[in-house]
Order: sequence, then C-alpha cells, then structure tokens
Amino acid sequence: MKQSEIKELSIEELKERLAEHKKQHADLKVAHSVTPLENPLQIRKTRRTVARLATELTKRELQ
Repeated sequence: MKQSEIKELSIEELKERLAEHKKQHADLKVAHSVTPLENPLQIRKTRRTVARLATELTKRELQ
C-alpha cells in the first residue's frame, strides 16, 4: 500500500486496515516459522505497511 493511498483514507479506515495488516503480518510470521514461505519478502512488505498506517494514524490524532 502506497503512502498516497494511505493519505486518502479516513481515520476509521486507517484503524481497520491497520488491524487487518497486523493480523496478516502475524499470520505470515507463524507460517514462515513452521515452513519457509515461498516469498519471505512478504513479511517485510506487511511490516512496513503496518508502520506506514500507524504513522499516519498517529500524525492525524496529534493534529
């Protein structure tokens, strides 16, 4: 998810997407620990998306 897409979301949508991506990240980590993923870079991608969403949410809440 790109930063430009994240900026267009409302606060409620940000919270929903953040929860979804956190769950997806946790699922990927567990799946990778059991059997190696075909593309382990997915873990990095979801982690960075979670960080982008959390940063934007914090930025908006401080305004």
